Amino acid sequence: MRLTGRLDEPELAFLPWHVALEEWPDDLVVALPRGISRHIVRFVRLSGTVYAVKEVEESFAQREYELLFDLQRRGLPTVEPVGIVLDRVDAHGEPLPAALITRHLEFSLPYRALFSTSLRQGTANRLLDALAVLLVQLHLAGFSWNDCSLSNTLFRRDAGAFAAYLVDAETGELHPSLSTGQRVYDLETAATNVAGELMDLQAGGRLHEGIDPIVTGVSLRTRYDALWDEITGPLVITREDRYQLDARVRRLNSLGFDVAELQVDTQSDGEHIHVAPKVVDAGHHTRRLLQLTGLDVEENQAQRLLNDLDSFRVKVGLGQADEEIAAHRWVTERFERVMAAVPPELRGKLEPAQIYHEVLEHRWFMSERAGASVPFEEAISDYVRTILAEKPDEQSVLGARIGTPSDDTAALRITLPREEFR
Repeated sequence: MRLTGRLDEPELAFLPWHVALEEWPDDLVVALPRGISRHIVRFVRLSGTVYAVKEVEESFAQREYELLFDLQRRGLPTVEPVGIVLDRVDAHGEPLPAALITRHLEFSLPYRALFSTSLRQGTANRLLDALAVLLVQLHLAGFSWNDCSLSNTLFRRDAGAFAAYLVDAETGELHPSLSTGQRVYDLETAATNVAGELMDLQAGGRLHEGIDPIVTGVSLRTRYDALWDEITGPLVITREDRYQLDARVRRLNSLGFDVAELQVDTQSDGEHIHVAPKVVDAGHHTRRLLQLTGLDVEENQAQRLLNDLDSFRVKVGLGQADEEIAAHRWVTERFERVMAAVPPELRGKLEPAQIYHEVLEHRWFMSERAGASVPFEEAISDYVRTILAEKPDEQSVLGARIGTPSDDTAALRITLPREEFR
């Protein structure tokens, strides 16, 4: 066999590549929440890192690896490609499918772990918002997915919302830019797939009765169109209402997109100006927080943490010019203080940034009930004891045997945090 790629873990070369994935021994694989796939997928844990291995035809494996690599290089939210295994044969010399290796996205969940009879419409809406944002990001980069679905996506908690990541790029195509027709086809495919997946859950009695699969699938197009128009749509303003341009840029920033260039044209009447975002990039708050603190988190988490950093800066009496000094103090006096209060055995429950966000939310609710501001230390202690300790681990679920998709689903239904459904 041939193994190529960015193999930072030498033990990958010594996995039983001469054995079909479905026959890999139970003591080698780890059980993680997974969605429905047309291919055999197994997870393995090596030196503390979990990798996903997918069997697929050689040409598709090479193509998907290259696409994922290109998308990662452009900073788009996808799983990280690690390598491909080619020319596999079994012990009798019979050929086996190629294998694509990706790094498992920690703290991520497939949609089947989130859609259940207890899930409310509000959470479903947040998942579709995340999928719409992902589609916009991919389309702006010239990538047509051609098979967008909930099954091909992983979701991570992002403050009060979700962040979506592309998992399966097998059918995708990367172009310099996409035509309207290419985007519309991608959207229609996505809406059809989402509706079909929800109908499948409904048939199994695992969808909340308030969720209509067809209406929910169609709503993905509405969410996408609203976001696409906000990001790429032109703006016509007069010289007197130039504030609208600043408001437009601020709205784009609040959505997590950074305006790298604006195209401005004066119209023939000389009174109106036509403005359109020329280049739009995603991750405005993530980049700003990373620059200030070194913390690499999701976009909504970054916005929440930046808001807290700004409040902290005002509280300690530092001005805007002292933002870097305030950021250093905030990491030491606030963020690291929260992380230090979390016992080692609870650190796999949620991402650190999500824990910090939930501590802030918990303190707000405690203060509202008390009618006065609750001390930060008290809120941390109460959150760890009453909320975090009761949550299931989202970093990984290890040790259990991987069964059929229905078996995995049944196991997941009893481990979902009930706080999510309130």
